Amino acid sequence: MSSQLVRNTVVRRTLAIAVSAGIAVAGLSACSSPAAPTDSGENASETSFPEKDINFIVQAAAGGGSDLSSRALAAELEESLGVSIVVENRPGASGSTAMQYVAGANADGYTIGFVPVEISMLEHLGFDVQPDDYDFLGQIMFSPGVIAVPADSPYETLDDLIDASKDEAITVANSGAGSVWEAATLALADDADADLTPVPFDGGAPAVAAALGSQVDAVVAGAGETAQAHADGTLRVLALFNDEEHPMLEDVPTAESEGYDVLFGGWGGVYAPAGLPDDVKKVLTDAIEEGAQSDSFADTITPSGALTVYKTPDEFTEFVNSESDRFSTLLK
Repeated sequence: MSSQLVRNTVVRRTLAIAVSAGIAVAGLSACSSPAAPTDSGENASETSFPEKDINFIVQAAAGGGSDLSSRALAAELEESLGVSIVVENRPGASGSTAMQYVAGANADGYTIGFVPVEISMLEHLGFDVQPDDYDFLGQIMFSPGVIAVPADSPYETLDDLIDASKDEAITVANSGAGSVWEAATLALADDADADLTPVPFDGGAPAVAAALGSQVDAVVAGAGETAQAHADGTLRVLALFNDEEHPMLEDVPTAESEGYDVLFGGWGGVYAPAGLPDDVKKVLTDAIEEGAQSDSFADTITPSGALTVYKTPDEFTEFVNSESDRFSTLLK
């Protein structure tokens, strides 16, 4: 082979190697280039939450209705979100201790809590708690109130009780000064133009016990707190403060059906510090909606007398504000 031919062959081989190397480098560069902006940023944020445990703050002690509803929902959220939901009880100061804690937490979705009816009341009782400090993520339950009398009471109906109050004050036990059941008593007294004297006790159970022992003429409490005594015949529930009958008190009329415009109960939902990012809020609200409407959640809370009632974030926010307006007038 001539020297010229050798040189040409070498040049052709060198060029071929160079082209092959260039293709390989270009392919490697394409494989390792950064993802397009649309594949990161907002979409990544949506799929990355939650990445750690979520704290669920409860304003009441363990064992009560708020705690039961919170733990039942927490179990549902763990299933859908795939992280642990750590329930933390922070009772005290009519629930304001927990509410202020939630308001002061980071608005990142990792601190949420059970929000009770008292969120609409405490501001009007002098506490530093305002609904505007929170994002409301959905209502999950409602426990309607009732008015009941001892089994040996002369009052067979709500009308009997109201009529008697025209001649003398009727003492009515409740779960505490400033409680929703005291407010319900005041609302009934106002609507019926009745002389009803609220008598506060330290909780629902002591209030019901006072009625069972005939220490008071009547008691206003939750349906679940009175249903068993009513069934046993040791307490007579006169009326339900709801717009429909209760499955545990099917023989009890609503106050509305008796001519009294009193709708009162212990409702509850889920809230977070105000200012949650939209994508985080959507993840949480979707999970809460699914959990609150599940059969397993209902099976857990209904034996306590609570009813499953779901409201969307917008509906719940409107409801909380309307309740706050109502209590601002009632609690004056």
